[in-house]
Amino acid sequence: MLKGRKISGRGETVAANYAFGPLEDDVIIKHRLLTRTTTTRGEPPLKKLQKKFASYVSEIEKDEDNYNDCVKLSKAFLQELSTFEIPLLKSKAVIDSNVREKENFNELKDDINRQILQAQADIEDLKKQLEESKIERQHKEECEAIRKLIATQPPRSLMQKVITDLEKEIAALEAENTASSRLLELRKKQFVLLLHVVDELQNTIEEDEKNLIEEMRVATEEQKNGMEDAGGVSEAMAVD
Repeated sequence: MLKGRKISGRGETVAANYAFGPLEDDVIIKHRLLTRTTTTRGEPPLKKLQKKFASYVSEIEKDEDNYNDCVKLSKAFLQELSTFEIPLLKSKAVIDSNVREKENFNELKDDINRQILQAQADIEDLKKQLEESKIERQHKEECEAIRKLIATQPPRSLMQKVITDLEKEIAALEAENTASSRLLELRKKQFVLLLHVVDELQNTIEEDEKNLIEEMRVATEEQKNGMEDAGGVSEAMAVD
């Protein structure tokens, strides 16, 4: 039994003192179970039974005519034995009940373990299903987004008409581009020809200018020579 003393004014408790140590307690409990002793006071039932048996045997061994005393002691011994046997039967019933309860507990434990394993397997399956559901939901959301995007677009017939018009416009632009390219090529050729003509004309003009200058120079020289010849004749006539 725990014994402690509280010191007033300090709120401290002195270390607990036990009547028996832990090892002694085990020995005492074991002895009480073997001797059917429930308290530390009074005579143990096994010792009482032993005394009854000793008294009965001692009375039988006497040489006196004590049949009635032997019968009386025999009945007392049998009564004490019956009294001692009842707790044993109760203990056996309790033990059997505990064994059955332990077996039931083991079966229940095994069943719970199986249920735990099954629950863990179910949890793993549910996790996989959850992941698959998430992926499926994501695909559905993507499909819904694509469907909404498609719904915002014009009808296919209108788109086909627009595509046809664009193809015609592209063909017209390509034809116009081809015509423009041909016209540009023609203009290039004409420009090259024009440059060639201008170059030839410039050369002709330069040649004509040179010829004209040469003719003017020749004419000037001839005029000068004619004037000199005329002056010489006049002088000759004057001398004559």
